[in-house]
Amino acid sequence: MAVSLWTVVREWGRIGCIGFGGPPAHIRLLRQHVVDRRGWLDAREFEDAVAVCNLLPGPASTQLTIFCAWRLRGRLGALVGGAAFILPGLVVILALSVLFVSSSPPLAVLGAGAGAGGAVPAVAVSAGTSLLIPSWRNRRATWRWLLYLAAGLAAAATVGEWLVLVLLSCGAAEVAFRSARGGSATSTAGGSPGDKVRGLAAAPLAFTWVIGGGVLASVAWVAFKVGGLAFGGGFVIIPLMQSDAVSHYHWMTSAQFLNAVALGQVTPGPVVQTVAVVGYAAAGIGGGLLASAVAFAPSFALVLLGGRHFEQIRGNQRARAFLDGAGPAAIGAIFGSAITLARALSHPWQFLVLAGALVLLFPLRRGVVLTLLAAAAVGIAVALAAGTVSP
Repeated sequence: MAVSLWTVVREWGRIGCIGFGGPPAHIRLLRQHVVDRRGWLDAREFEDAVAVCNLLPGPASTQLTIFCAWRLRGRLGALVGGAAFILPGLVVILALSVLFVSSSPPLAVLGAGAGAGGAVPAVAVSAGTSLLIPSWRNRRATWRWLLYLAAGLAAAATVGEWLVLVLLSCGAAEVAFRSARGGSATSTAGGSPGDKVRGLAAAPLAFTWVIGGGVLASVAWVAFKVGGLAFGGGFVIIPLMQSDAVSHYHWMTSAQFLNAVALGQVTPGPVVQTVAVVGYAAAGIGGGLLASAVAFAPSFALVLLGGRHFEQIRGNQRARAFLDGAGPAAIGAIFGSAITLARALSHPWQFLVLAGALVLLFPLRRGVVLTLLAAAAVGIAVALAAGTVSP
């Protein structure tokens, strides 16, 4: 069925504007549109694409939107559709960054940021929990699954800058273990996610050489780790960015980083947009745009270069073995990020907000966006009533 580029821009842009709630919401909206309503893709192909995107590094729901646009209009459609999905949230989050990451924001903005920041660790726990049970049910060996989970948690909580190495090591260890047990991880077709990542690694290195190093080179490297080397998406990127943005480069304070995470959750589109706030804190609007471009470039490359091989990649035993190792480690990293985010809370009342957020997310089963907005409202009330965020 022929689909015009304007249709792709309009429909993918619509999803980018109303896609609150992270990857599950994006996938649901895409399925409703391209499968259920329009019939542009059949259900089997869509589910296969979801499975393959979950095998690849980077934001899975963004890769899925790019793939669906690629299926309808080829490479140009992929570029246009992906951009239409990403840009609305990018514009919103950069506009909010001007307020929340400024040197002297208004008191209400400080309160909103501190309140939402208090709820962020609870959101991380919720994200990890949503992935934990499915991963446990699909485990191949309990002791290895627990080992990978613990490795990811420990790395995220203590040495976040090395988390990428831990994720890749866990994936490689599982591939090696299965190969040693009889070759069950032997490649059948295509390449593993690790092979694709190595192929993409030269791009950011060349880019940083062209721009001459300095702050922008550091921003590009942090963004590439987020978009090209992180398995599991979502909150897996948090310890990667927190260590660099707060501890290593000192682009942001801990409170500002909590604001960045909250903004990534309450704005529409990909959660990976959080990296744009980090880029803005480092180098202004240009840094934010650069960070977003570098973070999403691997997703475009994986689909444009490998989209025709998606069916083969899904049947690749090495890719599945790699994810069986890296996946539990990524889940552990999400729980580890909750620890580092909780350490960043600096006001006693924020821990009360954290407790309330846990109640909203678990016993009451409220959504992430509602929880963060409620926490921000509490923060505004505290700040305005006390005249400070540190009453």
